[in-house]
Amino acid sequence: MRYIEPIRVKVLMMMFFATGSLGIVIGLSPIAAGQGVIITFMGVINIGLGAFFAFLFITQVRKDPDKRKKKKHRD
Repeated sequence: MRYIEPIRVKVLMMMFFATGSLGIVIGLSPIAAGQGVIITFMGVINIGLGAFFAFLFITQVRKDPDKRKKKKHRD
């Protein structure tokens, strides 16, 4: 998988964790009586995606700068 900037991964991770936890809370509440199981299941999927992006954030190797783009200094 290609390198993703750490800020972008953090934003995606927070977004999936937040929507997943909100989906689980709403799905388990008596407000969503008819569709509660589906909303809870989608919340669990979002928590899983958040965990995947957390794994990417932790294990991703820092990208080295491209040496070909560096200007050569002449003395």
